[in-house]
Amino acid sequence: MTKLDAVLNRIDDQLPQSIDRLFELLRIKSISTDPAFTQDCREAAQWLVNDLQTIGFEASMRDTDGHPMVVGHQQGPENSPHLLFYGHYDVQPVDPLNLWNQPPFEPVINELNDGRKQIHGRGSADDKGQLMTFVEACRCWKQETGTLPCSLTILFEGEEESGSPSLLPFFEANATELTCDLALVCDTGMWDIETPAISTSLRGMVTEDFIIKAADRDLHSGHYGGAAANPIHILTKILAGLHDDSGRVTLEGFYDDVEELPDELRQRWEQLGFDAEKFLSDIGLSMPAGEANRSVLEQIWSRPTAEVNGIQGGYSGDGFKTVIAAQASAKVSFRLVSNMDPDKVHASFKNFLENQLPEDCTVEYLGYSGAPAITLDHTLPQIKMAADVLEQEWGNPAAMVAMGGSVPIVGEFKRVLGMDSLMVGFGLEDDAIHSPNEKYELSSFHKGTRSWARILGALAQ
Repeated sequence: MTKLDAVLNRIDDQLPQSIDRLFELLRIKSISTDPAFTQDCREAAQWLVNDLQTIGFEASMRDTDGHPMVVGHQQGPENSPHLLFYGHYDVQPVDPLNLWNQPPFEPVINELNDGRKQIHGRGSADDKGQLMTFVEACRCWKQETGTLPCSLTILFEGEEESGSPSLLPFFEANATELTCDLALVCDTGMWDIETPAISTSLRGMVTEDFIIKAADRDLHSGHYGGAAANPIHILTKILAGLHDDSGRVTLEGFYDDVEELPDELRQRWEQLGFDAEKFLSDIGLSMPAGEANRSVLEQIWSRPTAEVNGIQGGYSGDGFKTVIAAQASAKVSFRLVSNMDPDKVHASFKNFLENQLPEDCTVEYLGYSGAPAITLDHTLPQIKMAADVLEQEWGNPAAMVAMGGSVPIVGEFKRVLGMDSLMVGFGLEDDAIHSPNEKYELSSFHKGTRSWARILGALAQ
């Protein structure tokens, strides 16, 4: 029996205890966006510090201007690679409570009619269950062999769900300590319940928050209607003009740096057997929107987008109030693909907006944020190693996928610390993260732990 076989057997034998530890962490109400739960976030961080110390990590809680970081270090064999593993212990708010089938911070395992078992509770998939797969893999390596196969640095943050405001300053202040050979990121998912995945690209994002203002007060629509500028009319006209009839974004220069999907990658995605009709029907839709003549998978993985995320203006309470609002506001986001410059998109949007404002109107910008897209080198040997051992564990080849969403931490690993990332996670599309009744498949937790044990063993080579 090899060392790895012994580690995998120990993971199997200790699954009940691993679940008990996960449940302890899930019971902590570490909601980062609500100041009422500040102490709970510290409790979760301290719980992780204590748990890492039981495995032999030199672990500590590091204070920031927001919620604390958890940092741990442990040496592996001489000349072994030094890896950094990232996860986050904070969770989303749980509202509305009445839609939960059980209290969100009282985790349970539910068995379905088909025999599948699911862990239910806030944070079970995003991201406590995911990060604990790695911690449990480390625990079993250490217990079985007396050492970790690689040198490891652990970084757990407590503000991922609230924009990670403390993360970049922490990186910059601790760059030497945190720089390793490779970053491991678990906040991703599988292709389906039986097929693991490695994420090799992430879309970037630009967010815009602004107000259009006209008269110096709300106006009586009978007295001023037709004569006074209506900010809601102006706003909706501008937003409607963000797309042409074919679904393309109309900002000047928006597509200048957008490359076409390579034929080889297109063919690889086609072989995944993605069911676009089911993808849409699962959310009550039947017709794809967006750019014409683009597949749904292209639209969510490799094409940039513009989306209106919120509009406010005028009176929207019960009954009717015939006013012309003095102002109207909107929140707009753009998903970016490789080579697109967030600042360039921001400047183009400002020009687009301001060129359509009537002379009497002004715009106030409340906030802008931007992060570029990330594309990883498919030929990285670590990706090949991970793909091989994931196939051994799951019995299916690992899908090389893109992600329509953004994981800004991956860009900061590269930009600030100069590290490539390996993105492997075991979440599923139906895990209901950020929603009531969040769940994590027991198979994801169990086989995810086994997968990380295999990956660590492979990277040690």
